[in-house]
Amino acid sequence: MIAQSFNYEAPHTLTEAIHLLQHYGDDAKILSGGHSLIPMMKLRFASPAVLIDINNIPGLSDIIIDGDTIKIGALTREVQLEHSDLLKEHYPIFADVTKQIADPQVRNRGTLGGNLAHGDAANDHPAVMLALGASVIATGPDGSRSIDINDFFQGFYTTALEQNEVLTEIYIPVPPDHTGSAYHKLERKVGDYATAGVAVVLTMDGDICKNIGIGLTNVNAVPMRALRSEEFLKGKPLTDQNVKEAGKLASEDCAPSSDLRGSEAYKRDMGAVLVRRMIASALSRVK
Repeated sequence: MIAQSFNYEAPHTLTEAIHLLQHYGDDAKILSGGHSLIPMMKLRFASPAVLIDINNIPGLSDIIIDGDTIKIGALTREVQLEHSDLLKEHYPIFADVTKQIADPQVRNRGTLGGNLAHGDAANDHPAVMLALGASVIATGPDGSRSIDINDFFQGFYTTALEQNEVLTEIYIPVPPDHTGSAYHKLERKVGDYATAGVAVVLTMDGDICKNIGIGLTNVNAVPMRALRSEEFLKGKPLTDQNVKEAGKLASEDCAPSSDLRGSEAYKRDMGAVLVRRMIASALSRVK
């Protein structure tokens, strides 16, 4: 299908982009990578009157360490995340997740900020950011504000971004010693959306789980953390019994829908399996 006609704007500064958002109001949508928005427009699920392409704005695609924070520009492409030496050193989970997103053509164009701002629980990065304890930086006419990732996803395809704001950066903490991370999703075929996916970031104190974040992909209408699983494991050794119980709690707390990817029960079971496997994988990477 062909998208409905729209106007196209290509600002060269963030200030200009925000002005355009204010000018066009709800008729405008931000275009970054476009690999979620454009297909929705072609299917007529979205019909913005104006696209504001922010790809000409410099300074939004850097990956740097600033003190105890890793800062990632919102226009950072998936392929940059996959091959970043800085991220490979601290968080191998980024290589896990990017390799499982669509295909090389999409990863060469798709952006981290676009993936998050789309607000789709089937996207892979929301679960990873929830596990990492990230913050999202939104910039609007009154300046920038930080949004805790736990407050960012507010409903079905709905985020905390205001209509006149642009997602500009993502902050994640530099991991403490003895931290490991891993992500995997079950998919029908390579490049598909997840039947179920799980992201785990954990920090160990000897044999004891000091801290853990568990994010779930596509088993809930809104990206979600497995909070009861996290709380259950903190302060405990990661024995087979404890890890199995954490998987069981996650499967109870998620709310998948039956569809062409599987029944609700199947997705709950796969979520539990993936929680156990990703905890084991993250634990094997602790350093």
